[in-house]
Amino acid sequence: MPPIDDHPLRYQLANELHARPFPIMSAPSSVVFLAIKRRENAVARDRAADLAHLTDLLDRHGVAHPQPGAIHYSGQIGRHVLKWEQHTEFVTYSVLVDGPRDRAFDPVDFSVFPKDWLDNAPGERITSINMHIMPMMEERAIEASLTNWFVPESLAASYVLERAAMIAGDFRIDPSGHMRFALFVDPETGDRRIGRIVQRLCEIETYKSMSMLGFSRARHLSGQIGEMEKRLTELMVAMTEERSEPENTLHSLLSVSAEVETLSATSSFRFGATGAYEALVNQRIASLRETRFRGRQTFQEFMMRRYEPAMRTVKSTERRISALSERAIRTGDLLRTRVDVERSAQNQALLASMDRRADLQLRLQHTVEGLSVVAISYYAVSLVSYLLYPLANATGISKPMLTAVLTIPVVLLVWWMVRRVRARLD
Repeated sequence: MPPIDDHPLRYQLANELHARPFPIMSAPSSVVFLAIKRRENAVARDRAADLAHLTDLLDRHGVAHPQPGAIHYSGQIGRHVLKWEQHTEFVTYSVLVDGPRDRAFDPVDFSVFPKDWLDNAPGERITSINMHIMPMMEERAIEASLTNWFVPESLAASYVLERAAMIAGDFRIDPSGHMRFALFVDPETGDRRIGRIVQRLCEIETYKSMSMLGFSRARHLSGQIGEMEKRLTELMVAMTEERSEPENTLHSLLSVSAEVETLSATSSFRFGATGAYEALVNQRIASLRETRFRGRQTFQEFMMRRYEPAMRTVKSTERRISALSERAIRTGDLLRTRVDVERSAQNQALLASMDRRADLQLRLQHTVEGLSVVAISYYAVSLVSYLLYPLANATGISKPMLTAVLTIPVVLLVWWMVRRVRARLD
């Protein structure tokens, strides 16, 4: 094959599909998981600070650093395996603790993260998980363990992947500050499959927590949106009843429109991210292929009852903001139409006034025209009289008589000439 140049990103893009492998787990074991997010502007955060925080943890165990600019890492720290991933808004740390535990969900497992190291984290904890993995037991024994570990009212439990394992969790924060998940694994389930289930559970909790940020934002904006809807409705009523001047209405409308656009701009990313995280949560749950465990609600049913109403609230808030923006635009169009109609009426009144003025000017012109005929005739008669006075002495006609005889023809001639000039001008 002849040589061909590779695209500069070919290998990078191909390797990206394999950059985040599933962990390899066995039973019994446990997992501690931590997700850290910066409170404000997490997307534009200094990602080098995330990598520096990871490097600090690795230095405490004398482990080699990841490559500069790395967005994922997996390696041994002491007796445990650390898996680190950098995401758009957050970073995650997963520590896989192999072997049986003396106590289920032991908070001591989190001591792998030193307190001073946690205090220096470039962000805040968005969620943390303490996961207990055990070999499969009889259903009665599992039921007894779940009763001791979780709150029955919100417990979700189900078989997954054609009964390869059984998962359980109540999505409540325990006294140690962590979410609890239990995983009972069939002896024939492979280590890689166990790792995929563990990864899915961590992703479900993380993406669920991230999407709930949108719900918090929606609840915070509810009162503000209601106030703007009220103000916009009052503007519409005032326009309909013509209780305010267009200038005042325009000023108020511009104020509301600016607030709506600002609200839309500041919340669009969070609501968009919430929709993406919700889709990931539903996708991860669907990939588990759940079947019911002893009449308990499944993870999917739990999300349908507790999680989806919150997501519908977010979508409803997003639609309210969009509808509010469209209402402001329609209100502006109506105001513009009202101003155009009023302006058209003013123009018609102005044209009628101009017509009246033109009529008066025409009448005045006719009056002036009559006076001009008299004035021109007076001077014309005088000039003609002076011209014919010598003939008057020869014929014996007196000057007054001559002037009287000339007046009527001269006046008629002048009148005819003025009419002719006006006809040409018209």
